[in-house]
Amino acid sequence: MQRTYPHGVTSWIDTEQPDPDAAAEFYAALLGWATTEAMPPGVPGTYRIATLDGQDVAGLTSAEGPTARWRTYVAVDDLDRTAEVFRAAGGTLEVFEAQPPGRAAVGTDPTGAEIRLWQAGHRLGAQLANVPGAWNFSDLHTPDPAAATDFYRRVFGWEVDAGGDGPSTVRVPGYGRHLADTVDPGIVERQAAAPEGFADVIGAVVPDEAAWWEVTFTVADRDEAAERAVRLGAAVLSTTDTGWTRQAVVRDPQGARFVLSQFTPPEGW
Repeated sequence: MQRTYPHGVTSWIDTEQPDPDAAAEFYAALLGWATTEAMPPGVPGTYRIATLDGQDVAGLTSAEGPTARWRTYVAVDDLDRTAEVFRAAGGTLEVFEAQPPGRAAVGTDPTGAEIRLWQAGHRLGAQLANVPGAWNFSDLHTPDPAAATDFYRRVFGWEVDAGGDGPSTVRVPGYGRHLADTVDPGIVERQAAAPEGFADVIGAVVPDEAAWWEVTFTVADRDEAAERAVRLGAAVLSTTDTGWTRQAVVRDPQGARFVLSQFTPPEGW
């Protein structure tokens, strides 16, 4: 069964890189990805689909300038209708066609963070997630968490749990049940010891001076993966241990920032 994404759930990530060939080599060596060109013959530019164990995990494309970055997409059922709501809530948005893979839009929320929308055609989104080498979460960093929370609640129906001065958990109601009914039938039982609503979590809102989206990848061993990244030309910016994860913030050789995260749940999980 293919993995599908309800409206409002982050569904895809891709990276813009000045040198896509070098980026493909880096992420292949770090995360085990293979890449295949998806741009039709004769169309300028490049867009590569990265796969892990034969399943789609991310995209790689050429950057128009010298800056490399990761981008996050949110699934929508009706792009035109969502575009109206997005703009009415205070965001700016440009819709463009990407048929038959799907329809996309690039927007900016009222706090300045760029976000992309995806109404799936034959590309449904990441088909493998939350396993070593695959995408885990995307977190919104913003200088105004209250304004961002209000905006995304209006546009996507997000529920954001108050985080005080720290990150606030983002949930899409019903997402855990969707997973249980489709690709992860054991999720409810497996997360019985987790906080209520944990299966609905898609990320977090993080107070920050700048507005941007940060992507996190699951790894089996944080230290080993971080050491490998450095050998491949990346830089480790920081490391953090929590009650649930061991994380490293990494800047890839062309400058795109991301997080490597080892899941270390408490005893009894």
